[in-house]
Formats: sequence, structure tokens, C-alpha cells
Amino acid sequence: MIPAPRRRGSRSGRAALRPARLRPADVVRLGGTGLRTRPLRVFLSALGIAIGVAAMIAVVGISGSGQAEVDRRLDALGTNLLRVAPGATLAGQRTRLPVEAVRMIDRIPPVREVAATGTTDAKVYRNERIAVGRTGSLSVLAADDGLLPAVGGQVRRGRWLDAATERYPAVVLGATAARRLDLYAPGTRVWIGGRWFSLVGVLDPVPLAPELDGAALVGWPAARTYLRFDGHPSTVYVRTEDSAVGAVRAVLPATANPAKPAEVQVSRPSDALAAREATESALTGLLLGLGGVALLVGGVGVGNTMVISVLERRPEIGLRRALGATRGQIRTQFVTESLLLSVIGGLGGTVLGTLITAAYALGRGWPTVVPVWATAAGVGATLVIGMIAGLYPAVRASRLAPTVALAGS
Repeated sequence: MIPAPRRRGSRSGRAALRPARLRPADVVRLGGTGLRTRPLRVFLSALGIAIGVAAMIAVVGISGSGQAEVDRRLDALGTNLLRVAPGATLAGQRTRLPVEAVRMIDRIPPVREVAATGTTDAKVYRNERIAVGRTGSLSVLAADDGLLPAVGGQVRRGRWLDAATERYPAVVLGATAARRLDLYAPGTRVWIGGRWFSLVGVLDPVPLAPELDGAALVGWPAARTYLRFDGHPSTVYVRTEDSAVGAVRAVLPATANPAKPAEVQVSRPSDALAAREATESALTGLLLGLGGVALLVGGVGVGNTMVISVLERRPEIGLRRALGATRGQIRTQFVTESLLLSVIGGLGGTVLGTLITAAYALGRGWPTVVPVWATAAGVGATLVIGMIAGLYPAVRASRLAPTVALAGS
């Protein structure tokens, strides 16, 4: 109800009417009344806003959760691991690291751990009846007994190679190799290089050395005895002091192969994880754009709802104008209604986006991260869209003359 207008004196001595002022609570109540009378339309209009906000928050939240997982894994695995591998000659031929490369690298003072793997020509099969060539792209590598702590790996089942098993036909399977061979139980026999090896362990995935996931790992002495391994390391993993990573990286080529340092490649596995995260960030930007489009479409839906509402409520507008409501009050009512509609969608989208992020992160075993700025930006965007979407319908409603509005009822 609009309070009765009050009279005040004018300079000409005649009485003038002063419009009653609406308090903020009255404005919100009027805006909410328009929404309560059309619940289905309000739900469908707010749903468009909610989908856009939920998409944006979910994309940012999932990306943030992925970054948090990468940071957590790097904190656990360390960024001080360096990988040394043979490069290529000017003619494009593959080179080899010297047999003494591991011992020479181990003499660098800041180096804490060093271990190597060596490529063999052997193939691994589930049993001797598998056709030759059906290897599943699995490799057989000779491995130092200190390899696992150097790369930050973990044994899922069984145990790692040690002094008691590295000289005998024993094998440890990487996570991918175990899955493709469908072999997990320690003590199972594996056909490698034309003879049986005993499975002693299965590894968890190794993030900093993913090449180990698809490999069958045998002891260094056993590889030379049973698989005709030549003893040249194909990859050397080096753990250094955190403060000396750059310095050690600079001297590794000359240390690993003094005769041909230019033919040695040195990389930092943690950089690969960071690069992958950068790639995912680029995809996140694309998905945010799609979420913005969805939010814009939701804003168009709100504007359409408000225009239809103005057309349907012409009698109400005319009656309020006849009772003394000003054009400013009519504009304020419809803009408030549009804002409330957008805020409902924005809050619903925020909750929905947070739930999607949490469900995805929990499913992947990641920490759940929803940046505060993303939530604030989502709600802020809905306010802006609500203001813009409701402005034209509000101006149109305020321009309706009481007689015209009542005549159209």
C-alpha cells in the first residue's frame, strides 16, 4: 500500500502534494511480491543465470583444485630432481652415456641421490604363449636398487628390488605395465626375454618419472646376466640440494659425458608438471568464456521476463500511479525485482558450482579449492546483469500514464 500523500505549502500559497517516500524494506517487499506471484517463470529465468554462474565457478574451482593437487604433489615429491639422458649427434644418431656416468655424477658435492635405468632389448609378456610382438608397448629396464627413493616412487604391492633380489630373475612392474598384463600378486611368474621372472612388486604411478609406469624393472646385475644388458645407463635420475639445482644442472653434461657434453640432455621433471598445468590453464580460459556466454544468455532471459512482466502488470502500474506513485518509484520497483531475480540465480549458481567442484575433486582425490574471488565475481556479475536487464523494462513501466495503463486492463 502507498501511504496517503501529504500536503505542504508552496510559495504561491497553494497546497501541493509531496509523494510518499518508499523505505528500502518497502522497495524489496514490492520487488519480491512480483516474484512470488509467478514462481515457475522466476525459477526458469533464475535457472539461466544459475547455469552460467555454476559453469564459471566450477571451471575456476576445478582448475584451482588441479593446481592445488600439483602443488601438493610437488611439495611431496620435490622439485630438486634432475633427469639426465643421452642426446643425439649432429647426424641425428642416438648416443650413449658412459658406463661410469652414475659414479661420476655421484661425486658432485650437492648431489644427494643418484640412480639409473638402462634400456634392454627384452620383451615382457604375461606368459610364453603370447604371440611375439604383442608387447602392449611395454619396455624392460635395468634398474638400480636406489631408483625408487630417487624418483619419489612408492610400492603398491610386494617390495622393491634389493640386494637379495637384484641378482636374480625378479621383476617389479610399473602401474601401467601391471594393468596391461593384469598381474598384481607377488610370486606370479612373468615371461621376459625368453625366460620366467618372478614378480616381487607393483609400483604406484610415478608422477616425476612416468616412463617407469609402463616398464618391467629388473635388477642391474640380473639384466646383465639374463637379458644381455650392456651396462650403459639410458636415464640417470639425480636428487640435489634445493639451493643447488641450477648449479648442478649446469655441470651435469660435462660430468656425465666429459668427452661429449653437448650430446647430453638434462631436464627437470617437475617442469613438465608445471607445463601441463599451464596447458590446463589455457583450456580453463576457454571454458570461462563459454560460462560467460551462458551467463549472458541467462541475462537475456531475465530481461525478457521483465518485459513480459511489465506488459502483464499494466493495470497494477496504472493503479499505483493513480494512487500517487512516482515514475522513480516504479522504476525502482522493477529494477529491484530484476536484481532479486538475478541474485536468486547467482546464489543458486554459486552453490551448484561449488558442489560440482567438490564432487569432481573428491572423485579425483584432490583438495577442494573454490577461490573467493570467483564466488564474488559470479555474484557481482549477476548484479550487473540484473541491473542492465531490468533497466529498459523499468523505464518502460515508469512511462506508462495512469489512464493508459488502466485503460489496457
